[in-house]
Amino acid sequence: MSKHAYVKAYPNEFREQVVKLAEIGDRPVRELAREFGVSRDAVRRWVKQAERDQGRRQDGLSSVEREELVRLRRENRRLRMEREILSKAAAWFARETASMP
Repeated sequence: MSKHAYVKAYPNEFREQVVKLAEIGDRPVRELAREFGVSRDAVRRWVKQAERDQGRRQDGLSSVEREELVRLRRENRRLRMEREILSKAAAWFARETASMP
């Protein structure tokens, strides 16, 4: 399981609103977190991710890059499984044809 496996998922619109309020900066993060019932760390992560997505930070992947990485890893797993199945099928057919008279 990932380190965020037990984290409650919030709708994107909710996150975006909290980030906008944090970026305005007239209230501290702890106050926003308390008001919206989320952790301060969650608000800080959302703000950092929004800054990456806007190109204002370079210390991690943007959301688009993160989604692509997830998609590519999934595709890689599928291709490895397919290759393994084809390899086993080829070995089986080789044994079958070798045992034919």
